[in-house]
Amino acid sequence: MADEKKSEELQQQYYLPPPKLSKWEGFKLFMWDSERREFMGRTAGSWGKVGLFYLIFYAGLSAFFAVMLVIFYQTLDNYEPKWQQERSVIGTNPGLGFRPMPPEQIAESTLIWFKHGESGGNWKFYKDALTDHLREYEPGRQDSQHFKSCDAGETSDAKSCFFTLDYDNWGACKADDHFGFRDGTPCILIKMNRIFGWKPELYGVNETIPDETIELKRVRKQHASDSSRNQTTEMVWVTCEGENPADRENIGEIDYFPFAGLPGKYFPYKNVQGYLSPFVFAQFKSLQKNVLINIECRAWAKNIKHARMERRGSVHFELMVD
Repeated sequence: MADEKKSEELQQQYYLPPPKLSKWEGFKLFMWDSERREFMGRTAGSWGKVGLFYLIFYAGLSAFFAVMLVIFYQTLDNYEPKWQQERSVIGTNPGLGFRPMPPEQIAESTLIWFKHGESGGNWKFYKDALTDHLREYEPGRQDSQHFKSCDAGETSDAKSCFFTLDYDNWGACKADDHFGFRDGTPCILIKMNRIFGWKPELYGVNETIPDETIELKRVRKQHASDSSRNQTTEMVWVTCEGENPADRENIGEIDYFPFAGLPGKYFPYKNVQGYLSPFVFAQFKSLQKNVLINIECRAWAKNIKHARMERRGSVHFELMVD
């Protein structure tokens, strides 16, 4: 009879609610249960199994990722992009860039605004910016292992053509003349964005250019009649004009150095070590002072299409000279 009563009491213990504990006591019991020898609800053996599982799982995951990364890198070339031109995001229609850029404080702006003159002018920032940019073009950056001297009409093949700064043909667009900023006749450097393997389809000397602008007609005629510049006859022409009628009235005369274009011998771009992008200086010689002028510079070749809203084949900036 006593045994049956004891057995009945033991069975009833399973249906009794657990003893009520304070928050602190419950936390201590969760951290370490001495009766069950559990740490945070698990025994040492249980923690060991969980740890072993995650060790094997993450080791396998890391090994899989490493193998995939190695396989991925085997498909890449250090010098040549896998996807080029039509198959790439960049496409086959290069844009243009300009220097000097505005100060970092207005990095999102394309306005070049300065006060000219020897005293009180704030043009030195732009002069220094151009000087720093042109340090890349100092002699010694290009070697004969990757580059060669090219004559007019010659093109790059296994080696790219040297691009050198011959200041005899740069007019006032050099550091000694402050790139024209001191005198209010600024020189803006225009260069083409690089697209690997892209080669321009050049217009012939007497070939008609569709949608040819007045400025392009002028510079082509000037180039043909200037004996100091006409050694290079076929090139990617570069012109700058006011975007709107009012801008075209205020922009005044423009001259280009060393000539109004990028010779075809500097193409295609092949990511050669030491390659320097060719450029053109556009000097604005008679800007209307104290007026903001919107300027668009375009590159001209048969396989360059223009779209102002997308800035295809062109670049936009504003000039204001006080």
